[in-house]
Amino acid sequence: MTTATHPSRDDVDDEAVNKVRSLIEGVRTCMLTSIDRDGGLISRPMAVQEVEFDGDLWFFSEADSPKVANVTADPAVNVAFVDGSMWVSLKGRAEVVDDAAKKEELWNPFVAAWFTHEPADPAIVLIRVHSDSAEYWDSPGAAATALSMLKSTVTRGTPNVGNNEVVDL
Repeated sequence: MTTATHPSRDDVDDEAVNKVRSLIEGVRTCMLTSIDRDGGLISRPMAVQEVEFDGDLWFFSEADSPKVANVTADPAVNVAFVDGSMWVSLKGRAEVVDDAAKKEELWNPFVAAWFTHEPADPAIVLIRVHSDSAEYWDSPGAAATALSMLKSTVTRGTPNVGNNEVVDL
């Protein structure tokens, strides 16, 4: 386990980070996918801690959980967000962080409801995901998408279902 550190972000496209931030802002639950001990992919719902997205995501976990073992053995992860007509898939690396000050900073009533330990307890750790890249789909909404698809059926054109971009973080 490590303490919380942040790599240099001098080469990050702030506009790309801002776009991803705006899409995932307010979405509290996502799916964290890691690689299990047999090399298979395993996804589980996780609650994102409320911090301004700078390319990193923070999650609380039990220190002895399978997900902690997974990301310790292989830090490659994916985090997927879906909300209405928006989808974001973040590819990155996870690390287990046991930093009492960071745990106290992020602790909130929602987290307290899930854990029987106090934030300073070593049985509780943080998983920090440093995002390398994101792919997002931002559609104009269900009605506009349906109308565009109907129009494309009639005109034999391609429907405009929104923006799809891949960005480095």
